[in-house]
Amino acid sequence: MEVFVRIVETGSFSAAARDMQIGQPNVSKLIAAMEERLQVRLLVRSTRQLYPTEAGQAFYERARRTIAEADEAETAARGLGRGLDGRLRVSAPVTFARLHVVPRIGGFLDAHPNLRVEFVLDDRFVDLMGENIDVALRGGELSDSSLTARKLATCDRLVVASPTYLARMGTPSTPDDLLEHTALVYAHGLISEEWRFRNPSGDTSVRVPTRLSFSAAEGVREAVIAGLGLAISSRWVMAPELASGSVVPVLTDWKLPNADLWALFPAGRLPTAKARAFVSWFEEAFSTN
Repeated sequence: MEVFVRIVETGSFSAAARDMQIGQPNVSKLIAAMEERLQVRLLVRSTRQLYPTEAGQAFYERARRTIAEADEAETAARGLGRGLDGRLRVSAPVTFARLHVVPRIGGFLDAHPNLRVEFVLDDRFVDLMGENIDVALRGGELSDSSLTARKLATCDRLVVASPTYLARMGTPSTPDDLLEHTALVYAHGLISEEWRFRNPSGDTSVRVPTRLSFSAAEGVREAVIAGLGLAISSRWVMAPELASGSVVPVLTDWKLPNADLWALFPAGRLPTAKARAFVSWFEEAFSTN
């Protein structure tokens, strides 16, 4: 089962063999024996592509869950005192991971020397089951109520710009002033071309003029630093630049919706011990720095 699952996930016999440190002929023999025993074709092979048949996909989904449950049973039997082992797949947004997860991960690896961590860095909301993700770190509102979620932290969102941009274009004092500026939009989650503000006098919204939009926070971040316009950003994403003064907040009398950080687990199964340990470690490490 483990060999078959790794073939589907890596897309080739040779990659699965390297990943599991066994010979490719042995991989081929194992799959052939499995197909013979089941009396069904599990994989379709061509010169350029390998993919599961309908029966293979169904087998893959169940095999993956079976392997995860077996790993959990072993962990429980051994006791966590001996540490975790195996593979942990973590999904996280690119910029947040670069700034706040990767610099800290050494402590987690030191605590679990037999554990291998695979990061899937992507700003999109990946299919946790489809991509075999153990835990995902995500910001913003949760659109899938079927996921098991745990809120880890909250921070404020700010309208930010570089001093060079403000020197050239002026500093807005009210949300309506944004109509005279260029907005840089993170086309994902809460942030769109309509920016919503609140202050003691009430709520207001502005449809900002936009010439640049990005599917990843990294693009927004670099565009702000380059002086190309104003953007909404969580304090987490702009933390180094806000600290150095290379990016500054504006409209500070007006509040934006907060940014929440969540740990998400695949629906339909209990979080693994590895995923729970990672989340507990990160929550503590993130709150103390």
